[in-house]
Amino acid sequence: MGRLKEFDEDKAIDGAVDCFWARGYEATSVRDLAEHMGIGGASLYNAYGGKRALFVTVLERYANRSSRERIARLEATGRPRQAIEAFLAEIIDRSLKDRARKGCLLVNSALDVAPHDAEIGKVVAGYLEEIRSFFQRCIEAGRDAGQIPRNIDAVGVSAHLLGVLLGVRVLARTRPDRALLESVVRPALDLLNRPAMPGTRRKIATD
Repeated sequence: MGRLKEFDEDKAIDGAVDCFWARGYEATSVRDLAEHMGIGGASLYNAYGGKRALFVTVLERYANRSSRERIARLEATGRPRQAIEAFLAEIIDRSLKDRARKGCLLVNSALDVAPHDAEIGKVVAGYLEEIRSFFQRCIEAGRDAGQIPRNIDAVGVSAHLLGVLLGVRVLARTRPDRALLESVVRPALDLLNRPAMPGTRRKIATD
């Protein structure tokens, strides 16, 4: 168990978020983290157990202040279809305002860290599943409210929306163009208007 923390933990974790987000997990050293957190290396180990454990804490802080905050705020409006549209619109806006092109820490971690660290991969997958579940709840609520066709596959379309979201985040790092990003999102939103046709669902082949 770590020793009693004798520093401003919120400020320190925010510094760690900034450090990991800017440099990436592998390129970030304990010295880098200690400098950004305003603490000594020994304090970092005593409080968090090391770089890997601190990274898990950082991912939680990031999720709480990004995807979880956005989900709670938009679901509270009671307008499920508009919540989906607003979520994706905010992602595009946030991506375009990202002048340093840092992208999303969760998406970056899914690409750079998760393939080499199964435990962190599970943590990241859990946060992404929260987003997919939000889309699914909105689709189901929208069907009940008559905003979305009742035969829309909530599970399948919510997974598709998550894939579109991840694609937008990655694409924006190389081509932060609003028209382009909106053109990626638009067909996905159109699915919410388009009743599924009987007998058209098919299994996608996998390698």
